[in-house]
Amino acid sequence: MGGSVRTQTLTALLCLGLCRGPWDQVQARYLPKPSIRADPSPNVTRGTPVTIWCQASLQADVYYLYKERVSEPTSMEISQESSDKASFFLGFMSPHNAGRYQCQYHSRNGWSQRSDLLPLVVTGVYDPPSLSAIPGPVVASGGNVSLSCSSPHPWQTFRLLKEGGADAPRHLELKFPREKRQALFPVGPVSTSHGGTYRCYVSPASYPYVWSLPSDPLHLQVTGLYRKPSLSAQPGPSVSWGENVTLQCRSEIWLDTFYLSKEGSPAPPQHIRLQDTTAPYQVSFNMSPVTSDHEGTYRCFASSSNSPYLLSHPSDPLELLVSGGSEDAPVTPWRGPNRYLYVLIGAAGAFVLLLCLLVVLLVRRRRQGKGRKPAAAATIPAPEDEGLRGSSGPAATAAQDENLYAVMKDTQAEEDRQLDSQAVVSEDSQDGTYAQINSLVSEDPQDVTYAQLNCLTLRRVTSGPASSQAEPPAEPSVYASLAIR
Repeated sequence: MGGSVRTQTLTALLCLGLCRGPWDQVQARYLPKPSIRADPSPNVTRGTPVTIWCQASLQADVYYLYKERVSEPTSMEISQESSDKASFFLGFMSPHNAGRYQCQYHSRNGWSQRSDLLPLVVTGVYDPPSLSAIPGPVVASGGNVSLSCSSPHPWQTFRLLKEGGADAPRHLELKFPREKRQALFPVGPVSTSHGGTYRCYVSPASYPYVWSLPSDPLHLQVTGLYRKPSLSAQPGPSVSWGENVTLQCRSEIWLDTFYLSKEGSPAPPQHIRLQDTTAPYQVSFNMSPVTSDHEGTYRCFASSSNSPYLLSHPSDPLELLVSGGSEDAPVTPWRGPNRYLYVLIGAAGAFVLLLCLLVVLLVRRRRQGKGRKPAAAATIPAPEDEGLRGSSGPAATAAQDENLYAVMKDTQAEEDRQLDSQAVVSEDSQDGTYAQINSLVSEDPQDVTYAQLNCLTLRRVTSGPASSQAEPPAEPSVYASLAIR
């Protein structure tokens, strides 16, 4: 009997202890806080539709969504029927939507506590940075590596995110007091948990939830988990330029993915997945035709497709030697004719250019020869030489019949003004050449005046001085007599 009473007492105390917590919360109108998440993810590319979910532990009637630094609720969702979750559609993601959010619910029992803060990041607003591994993306277990995030523009905040592999996601952030173009994220001593896919972002300090486009993915692989494979070259490690060579990687245990890396090469390792699961476990990396770029030291690794970031120990190094060069390689049939064809085309072009130059010079020379024909330019001075007046006719005539004289001097005519007449030159080099121009003047002053040019050869006339003062003889000139009728 005593045992039964003791059991009932313990049961009552246990029930009282279990029921006290929720009862006190109801009495204090303080309900458990909900959980909050973003769909499709907390890091959303610009322009992607995004929805925030609020999950309660109890049935609720109304849900509220708050944005940090905003006093009033951003959104409110009223359930038609009591439900333990609600969704808030924010629309297409933009920098305006970026920030930190909380949600809260209300039921007949009171208000809940606000949820934890949810950072909602918009990506794709700025140009992407670049991500590289120093010394390389394949690192031995226990070693050290640095992931370098660099950008052509300076930034204050650099972020490194791990997307795949163990312990993902992982977020590392580096902030600087001054803007920089590069940030180094040291990783090490490296363990199997560090293997995975990494990307980096940049953002301004004033907008911590507005990020750039992501960098290209970097696959960090950790070696030393399995036994090393063997690496061989067929037909051998020494080949001639232009020949074919095959590097074979073979594992003693079953591994279905093989990697081939070249020492000192920034390129990621080549990889081949084995399709046949039966022994021998090997793959062939073909290199043909071989050039000087293929020369170097190679190693291969093996791994399982279930854990692609964990590799075996590296194989023994294989040094590939390439003898000869491009100048010693057999010339393919198309190279010879092409080179001679280029020479012929160049020679033909030079010949045509020279021929055109000669034609231009000949045409220019002929034009200059035509432009050198003699011509005359005339100026009409006042009729002061009485000796000349006497040689051409009476000294005075009627007003309508007047002789005018013009001094003609030999000059070189321009191409577009040539005198198409014959000049009769006197045997004496000092004789003047005279031209009589008969002008027909109409009584009507508005009529056109016509002039007729008659070329005459006159002898030099020596006349005495008209006055007592002696004047020096004038220079021999070419004269033209104008008679207006």
